[in-house]
Order: sequence, then structure tokens, then C-alpha cells
Amino acid sequence: MVILKEVKLPECKSLDVEEVNLSTPTLLSAGPYIGKVCESVNNEFMLCRQETNDPRACLNQGRQVTACALSVFRSIKKECKDEFNQYVNCVDKSSGDFSFQYCRKTQAVFDNCMKDKLCIDRPEFGYFCRGRIHESPRPPPPLPPCPCKPRVADPTPHLPDCAPKKPSRFGSRFFWMTE
Repeated sequence: MVILKEVKLPECKSLDVEEVNLSTPTLLSAGPYIGKVCESVNNEFMLCRQETNDPRACLNQGRQVTACALSVFRSIKKECKDEFNQYVNCVDKSSGDFSFQYCRKTQAVFDNCMKDKLCIDRPEFGYFCRGRIHESPRPPPPLPPCPCKPRVADPTPHLPDCAPKKPSRFGSRFFWMTE
């Protein structure tokens, strides 16, 4: 990738963030709760990325997303550690593709612990597929300038609908419909 010298890159010390350094089954098992608890922070980050089209402008929102995920894991560790570890172990060891279908009993125990001790319900099926409106505290970025060149109409003229149409010389384009 080529970068011009006018582009200001952030310093390395501003990029240092505590990472969520966990395994795939652990992240998959806690994913619905992280998605629900950190929904507004994540939506703000994704809105920033889409509006600015520049990852450097969204470093603070990215830090907030990581901090939110870490806080969810810390609260799980504090309140529901044993139930969560059983669920993660089941997801990890019961199938080769981290399938949840064999772990519904341990999932129910973990879900009950999250509901009782942390007051967080597991999101229902289809929760993350619903359309939502996100109200951002940031002002919207300025609109891009209008294009300098006007749009040119299609130069290819169309045949009128009443024009005679001859049959194709070599039959159909589809090889299975030749005569």
C-alpha cells in the first residue's frame, strides 16, 4: 500500500489498547451478550467508519468498543465464571465446528446466571437482524462536493418497440434451444 507523505499516521503509542485475547469458543459463547450490552458503542463505531471512510478518525470509538467487550467479560468472570466455563468447554469440545446444538443445557444454565446475577437477558432470535435508528452525538460529516462533470445521457439509441425484429441468423443463443 502506498501512502503519501501528506497523510498523517497515528503514533504507535496511541494505538496501544488492551486486547480481548480470548479463544474462538469463548468469543462465540459470549457474543450475544457482548452484542446486546455494547450495541450503542458498536453502532457508533460502525457509523463513524462508514461516514468518514477513514479508520484513523474512529480510533476513539474503537477503543470504546474494546473496553466495552472487556467490561462484559470481566462481569461474566466475576458473577458467572463456572457456568460460562462449562458452556465454553461444551462448545469447544462437542463438535468440530463450534456448533451450539449440543450445548443447549449448559447454555440455559449460563443464560439463567446472566439473567439472575447481571440482569441481562439473552437476545431473542432475530434481534440483531432488525432495523434500528441510531442517534449519534457526533455531527454528521460534511457532504462531498458535487461532481464537476454533468451526467451524459446514454449515446446508444434504442430501437422503437414497433421496429421489425428479424429472427437470429444462427438460432438461439442457448445451445439447448437450437432448431
